[in-house]
Amino acid sequence: MFDVSLANRRSRLCNGVSRRDFIRVGALAPFGLSVAGMLATRASAIAGVGAGGADMRPPEWVPRAKSVILVYLGGGLSHHDTFDTKPDAPEEIRGKYKSIPTSVTGLRVGELLPQTAKVMDKVALVRSQSHGNDHHETATNWVLSGRFGSPFGDYPAMGAVVAHETGFEGRLLPPYVAVPKNPSFTWELGKSAFLGGRYESFKAGDPNQSGYKVRDLAAQQPITAHAAERRRTLLAAVDTLSARVKGNDQMATYDEFQRRAAEMVLSTEAQSAFDVAQEKPETRDAYGHTEFGQSCLLARRLVERGVKFVTVNSGGWDHHAKIWEGLEKKLPVFDRGFSTLVTDMGNRGLLDETLVLVMGEFGRTPKVNKDAGRDHWGKAGCMIFAGAGVRGGQVVGATDKEGASVTDRPVSPADVCYTVYEALGINPRKEIYTPDGRPLSILDQGEVIKELYA
Repeated sequence: MFDVSLANRRSRLCNGVSRRDFIRVGALAPFGLSVAGMLATRASAIAGVGAGGADMRPPEWVPRAKSVILVYLGGGLSHHDTFDTKPDAPEEIRGKYKSIPTSVTGLRVGELLPQTAKVMDKVALVRSQSHGNDHHETATNWVLSGRFGSPFGDYPAMGAVVAHETGFEGRLLPPYVAVPKNPSFTWELGKSAFLGGRYESFKAGDPNQSGYKVRDLAAQQPITAHAAERRRTLLAAVDTLSARVKGNDQMATYDEFQRRAAEMVLSTEAQSAFDVAQEKPETRDAYGHTEFGQSCLLARRLVERGVKFVTVNSGGWDHHAKIWEGLEKKLPVFDRGFSTLVTDMGNRGLLDETLVLVMGEFGRTPKVNKDAGRDHWGKAGCMIFAGAGVRGGQVVGATDKEGASVTDRPVSPADVCYTVYEALGINPRKEIYTPDGRPLSILDQGEVIKELYA
């Protein structure tokens, strides 16, 4: 099936494409051409002000990082039981767990994090995440974009902005990858919003699955010479048709997007980047044979090969009840995967050029509730930064004796996003454009968390 409609209709989608201006290439679906829309990033990235707005970045602005790995703990990590323990608080606040020493003198973390305790000298701990919103979707979109909006995501997530600003110039792999997928509760979060579908994350799937293959990069059947030639013929037809469309940037450049999609599908280099089975068995063992552990390993492989922004999504931290049972399942998996990621990247020299960030949307309530759980708490939470010039072995910010309120150096979502953009050399105040042509700065608030580099 190969259907093309180029009817001239006034009904337009938010990205400027007519509802009838669609291309359906059913015969190519098994071969990953859903990648093509995402591959449009390069065209907009090089289109200048029309696609991205004026860049007022100072000429002396030197990027600290080549890539970013965001480890997202969806649901909200309990700071009391991990990185901001309160041993002197009453039991209903202190919780079940004791604290243990770390590689940093005087710094202690929860007892379920023995491996992470050994790498605290390589990371900076922020104990003052704060924004005051206790709603999953709203808070998640806020911390991932740096702008407050509705639960449905009014502003593009950091990864989408990075894709918009960097594109595919000189690279085969996508600039923005989510492993296994974007965060979600009732619906998918942290998306590209008004930037459009081409800047959405490339969803890598679960690399811990047996026989793992990336859906959009693996053919569903062996590729014969005849099948490969058939694909190229169909792609050529798309090239010819799309080249005839004038006055629409997305359609007029569709031939390039299709070519790049085919390159990814047929490229052994692209397939190899996602192939965690190429790693030594002892390396895979070190990360842990779990979705989270292998996702961290895949993230390392991707930034090693030039991917700009990788989100490792770890859900299931919303422990309203039986928090001890939940943490005893989740924390050992996190402890193993994250500590190995930091160590492995350090050994490979990748930590010098990669900013690693661990966060969720908020912390948990100081008091344990009647169901032996902790509820949402946007007033305080913890984050971890590492790499790309971040000074390890330090603690930024503090909370009160109950872990309820930030008492020193509150860090807002805008501060976090500003720090990420600045690290990559992206001007957080740069203006980008909404579909109706309205200029909008990437961030309207925030500043670099300077203490990270002190």
